Amino acid sequence: MDRVAIVTDSSANLPPELAQQWHISVVPALLVFRGETFHDGLDITPGELYRWLRANKRIPTTSAPSIGDFLRVYATLGQEAAGIISIHPPPQLTATYGTAVAASQLVDDVEIRVISSDTVAMGQGFVVLEAARAAAAAHERGDPAPAAMDAVVARAAEVASRVNLMAAIDTLEYLHRGGRIGSAATLLGTALQIKPILYVANGRTEVLAKPRTRAKATQFMLQQMAGQVDSRRLHAAVLHADAPEEAEQLRQRIAQQFDCAELYVAEFTPVMGAHTGPGLLGVAFYAEPSPPSPAVLRSAPDSGMPEGEG
Repeated sequence: MDRVAIVTDSSANLPPELAQQWHISVVPALLVFRGETFHDGLDITPGELYRWLRANKRIPTTSAPSIGDFLRVYATLGQEAAGIISIHPPPQLTATYGTAVAASQLVDDVEIRVISSDTVAMGQGFVVLEAARAAAAAHERGDPAPAAMDAVVARAAEVASRVNLMAAIDTLEYLHRGGRIGSAATLLGTALQIKPILYVANGRTEVLAKPRTRAKATQFMLQQMAGQVDSRRLHAAVLHADAPEEAEQLRQRIAQQFDCAELYVAEFTPVMGAHTGPGLLGVAFYAEPSPPSPAVLRSAPDSGMPEGEG
């Protein structure tokens, strides 16, 4: 049986080696920069973007992949895949989800299910990664296509319900210009005095805390993680936008403090960085479920009969 193919978009910020290892197809978003259109993460680097942002007041524009971009990926995968699961940010946040749905409706020779990750960045990346692992497991079991598709969707939904994403940001300017600021708009007047911690909820960027220093913001995020994870195994990724040294320091602190099943550092792609600006530092994570309590074995009173009688 051919395996279920997994598709996502570049906003998942998956490290390229993970996408390659798990056979995940990544459709790049588009960024218009210096009068040219670039494919996210392919023909423009984050460094080029951040140099532009620091030198210019005008922010590059971004757009979702086109229907044609999705169709080309779906058509290629459909020649061999048992089915396709396409995972993207919630429709309230970008047009990518709707574009993927529109493209899927134009393909007849393979079943395509488009689902929302309910998050972005490596929060979405973890949903995608677990879907790919579920697809590989279904392939090894020899599951028929409908059962394999159901198993992948169920695993993606499970992780999406548990994954968390929060990030400290240096300035709200870029989110404000991009219209993705949500309730954080109330902080615009005090943006110079705080390092707000934001999270994605219901397709909007919301405020989680308002620490006044970067150190306090980092400590707050670690405390939030500890409160949610307890002693369970952790899957985590440190996110950053042009802050590699701070990202590595945070990675080391997470590695020391938690029992990590996997821990990555993921740099924002140019399209993601255009929305947040340089300086973002955050974390995406979820904890494994607690193991069931061991059963307490109780010996029945001795009836004086051999086992099996009575």
